[in-house]
Amino acid sequence: MEGLVVILGGGESGIGAALLAKQKEKNVFVSDFGDIKTQYKKELLKAQVDFEESGHDFEKIEKAILVVKSPGVPDKAKIIQHLRERNIPIISEIEYGSRHYGGKIIGITGSNGKTTTTGLVHHILKYAGRDVEIGGNYGISFCRIISVRSPAIVVLEISSFQLDDIESFRADIAILLNITPDHLDRYDYKFENYIESKFKIVANQSGEDVFIYNGQDEEIEKRLSQKIKSQKTKAILSDDYINGITSKDGSQQFELTIKGQHNLFNARCAVEAARRMGVTEQEIAQTLGSFKNAPHRLESIAIIDGVEFINDSKATNVDATYFALSAMDTAVVWIAGGTDKGNDYSDLLPLVRDKVIAIVCLGVDNKKLKKSFDGKVDIIIETQRVENAVRWAKSLAISGETVLLSPACASFDLFKNYIDRGDQFKKEVKKYKI
Repeated sequence: MEGLVVILGGGESGIGAALLAKQKEKNVFVSDFGDIKTQYKKELLKAQVDFEESGHDFEKIEKAILVVKSPGVPDKAKIIQHLRERNIPIISEIEYGSRHYGGKIIGITGSNGKTTTTGLVHHILKYAGRDVEIGGNYGISFCRIISVRSPAIVVLEISSFQLDDIESFRADIAILLNITPDHLDRYDYKFENYIESKFKIVANQSGEDVFIYNGQDEEIEKRLSQKIKSQKTKAILSDDYINGITSKDGSQQFELTIKGQHNLFNARCAVEAARRMGVTEQEIAQTLGSFKNAPHRLESIAIIDGVEFINDSKATNVDATYFALSAMDTAVVWIAGGTDKGNDYSDLLPLVRDKVIAIVCLGVDNKKLKKSFDGKVDIIIETQRVENAVRWAKSLAISGETVLLSPACASFDLFKNYIDRGDQFKKEVKKYKI
């Protein structure tokens, strides 16, 4: 056995890294400051990986020759500061995975749209017969995938937290969808630090690699002068794409099942990535129309008494809610609120004035939300119960209108996460279905 490899964090990425490290004949130790889920503990026990929870053994961890940090562990954590003071190498889980993988990587990042675009790229490649797996921030860790097998292509949704501790990680195709203020509490409340993190996705690319970026995002455009060695491909939502996505020669319009102009752009990037991987126009046409987005992203739940209920619980920032409201073509009863991350709601004002007939605030502290839209919307009510939010929204909407859960806030004041919030919303809506 070689020197000690420590995995910090016992969630999905940490367990994946531990399983891969064990497979590579490493002496592995997993340490989590909180509790490790039962299912993950069973996996560690089965793989004979030593672990601890509810705290860190500093003396043991500082003996590591390498530390793999899960994305949920902030740099300000005492254990991270302790290790950095001792110059012990710390890398991210995707960095560790890339050191043990020889296939092609398609990496997708951005403040919004990552999951949809990642899912769509994977969907096109899979149904075009390519040997491909999907993971990263999408749900299955990169390391877990390659601990099982080594596919020819891996499509990874990548967060800024995962990019923070890369060294040599390189995406053959990198997609940067957009950059808007988010997670600033992890970046000393400096937007520039967050932007730098996102741009790490191109840091190690070579001239043979491809960088697909949003040519209509000012923050991205401003930084293209920096040294980027890869082949830059600008993606824009031009007039050609307003009503859909067409084949390369413009002779065929592809069918797309997901709503919103933002998703047309996401699909535009996914199609470009698929083309770069050699997928034909015919294969793209055959697959786009059968794609189903992941839950909690403009997910139509039911039509009750002529009112459509849409679950967009994944909209945890203002930009995501902007896209959701833009996609609505009816009057909207908007359910919003939660843990505010320093939100500026001013960008939503034109859409709210134009489309929103009532706001139901679902959160512990709704003062900022209410103040932002006071006088802009006639009806603003608040609750801390999903049951009430759905019941009141249903009573306010009439046939032909929409009830939209698109919080623009994180979920941690009342829920475990955005999935829990969305699931509870769906459960309450379905109680009214006949």
